[in-house]
Amino acid sequence: MKSALCYGDLNTWGYDPVTRRRYLPDVRWTGVLAARLGPGYSVIEKGLNGRTMRWDVPIELDRNGLAHLRPCVESHNPLDPVVVMLGTNHLKRRFDLITSDIAQGAADVAAIAHRFARTADDAHTPVLLVAPPAVAQLTEFDQMFAGAQDKSRQLSHYYRLAAGWHGLPLFDAGPVAVPSDEDGIHLDSAQHRVLGEALATEARRLLDGTVRMGITCGHSS
Repeated sequence: MKSALCYGDLNTWGYDPVTRRRYLPDVRWTGVLAARLGPGYSVIEKGLNGRTMRWDVPIELDRNGLAHLRPCVESHNPLDPVVVMLGTNHLKRRFDLITSDIAQGAADVAAIAHRFARTADDAHTPVLLVAPPAVAQLTEFDQMFAGAQDKSRQLSHYYRLAAGWHGLPLFDAGPVAVPSDEDGIHLDSAQHRVLGEALATEARRLLDGTVRMGITCGHSS
């Protein structure tokens, strides 16, 4: 059996914008991915609500994704593949980051995952970098994510550039999944299903060798 690791933040964790709780395992995109990949795969869910790429946040402790990455990867090796979707939390006003820095940070995390993740044959594990969906109309998070809508529309472009610098395959989730009208940030159950199905297709292409490192795949812009 192969193991696929999904490393991400709020939407990988599965935050429900209506109940403000976590979706059930089979509703989350990671659960949909597992169902589509089938019994030959074990999908390891490592989503954390509030996770950053590499920054500590005083008001949200232990959210540094880079600090958690290597022990997470090495504790679950062998892996085939790894999916990294990070960056939405860095659209928060408190970070005051330009979009290219967000993309570079996400690509850095994916590249480090590629460095330490190993297959059963002790080869480097394929790592798929995912550009997160753009932010929709904000409601309750309007102050926290002030200015995020405009920035998020640039994610696709800069993630593609950053993935190319590291030779990573990129999947653009923007044309696939749209955040809920409830808050403009989190995906509803239908969008989790769509994203999980699309990523299952990309994961199979990556493992089959149809997608090579350094190639933009899936729904690119």
